[in-house]
Amino acid sequence: MAQEDVFKKIVSHCKEYGFVFPSSEIYDGLGAVYDYGQNGVELKNNIKQYWWKAMTMLHENIVGIDSAIFMHPTIWKASGHVDAFNDPLIDNRDSKKRYRADVLIEDQIAKYDEKIQKEVEKARKRFGDSFDEAKYLETSERVKETKEKRDALHARYAAAMQGPDLDELKQIILDEEIVCPISGTRNWTDVRQFNLMFSTEMGASADASMKIYLRPETAQGIFVNYLNVQKTGRMKIPFGIAQIGKAFRNEIVARQFIFRMREFEQMEMQFFVQPGTELEWFPKWKETRMKWHQALGFGAENYRFHDHDKLAHYANAATDIEFKMPFGFKEVEGIHSRTNFDLSQHEKYSGKSIKYFDPQTNESYTPYVIETSIGVDRMFLSIMCHAYEEEKTARPA
Repeated sequence: MAQEDVFKKIVSHCKEYGFVFPSSEIYDGLGAVYDYGQNGVELKNNIKQYWWKAMTMLHENIVGIDSAIFMHPTIWKASGHVDAFNDPLIDNRDSKKRYRADVLIEDQIAKYDEKIQKEVEKARKRFGDSFDEAKYLETSERVKETKEKRDALHARYAAAMQGPDLDELKQIILDEEIVCPISGTRNWTDVRQFNLMFSTEMGASADASMKIYLRPETAQGIFVNYLNVQKTGRMKIPFGIAQIGKAFRNEIVARQFIFRMREFEQMEMQFFVQPGTELEWFPKWKETRMKWHQALGFGAENYRFHDHDKLAHYANAATDIEFKMPFGFKEVEGIHSRTNFDLSQHEKYSGKSIKYFDPQTNESYTPYVIETSIGVDRMFLSIMCHAYEEEKTARPA
């Protein structure tokens, strides 16, 4: 059975058995928004409890908070979200559909990977037990040709995303002859940036209202409270703050069921460390988080790390933990070394000192941060995908 058909059955199963319903369904639904049913909410709560206990009960130097969704709008200016929280979007003039340019290119790279893998599987069947995959990858002219195209595309894409260079992203799409999945044509518009934050007004009247945002991540609520937690909890570096909460992004290209939604839930932990030690802690948290995922028993072969080609403006290292969904390996958790960007920015914009005084070194400094951020909904989907299995039963006589 094709993997697309398997995924459709999983989506249908989730609704039929009370796991996930389309939101506002009796009013024809609301795009990329879903409700969790009676069985889904139990599974979702179990996931959150599994993560929360692993973070706060198995680490004596990690505590939790629950910050507000509404925050002062200057927070999002300081964090860079007002100016830089954008996706590169491209429209197809024939289908009138809008796509993320980076996703179209990443899907094209994945097609090269799939082509290589198919060649490997064909050779494995042909040679049987004597098959040497490493040697085959080195010697097969067809595989080498595909890999050269794949690597050239990957290098070009990585360079274009550094800006990002929007003209180059469009040119890559044209050069790779990427077509719209709906119309089948290559009649593309230029690539444009689109800010993902939802905004609203707070105040008793239109004249006295303040423009605020629905938070696009839970991390900033931790950063602006880190010193409150440190002082009241007598925390010493290194220490972490964990939080589970809703976040909101105006995803224009929301897709793949609950994998990418406009309202979703995050489980995030910010780990505060001494400057200069962040790249020592980064691999430790990579290992810790991968072990947490693999402890579920879904098979180590279904997970992999994917290091970022383009680092966010706040990071000096970043990787994703990806899980093999029916539609390919996809991110379920991000691990980032955020440097001291966020805390420094909040100190600058607020005008208040939020430095940590280290009693061991007798100095004050702005801590560096290692972040682990996992999507509850994506974890939910990975569990449903792994658990789904069809069995043929014998007909009664």
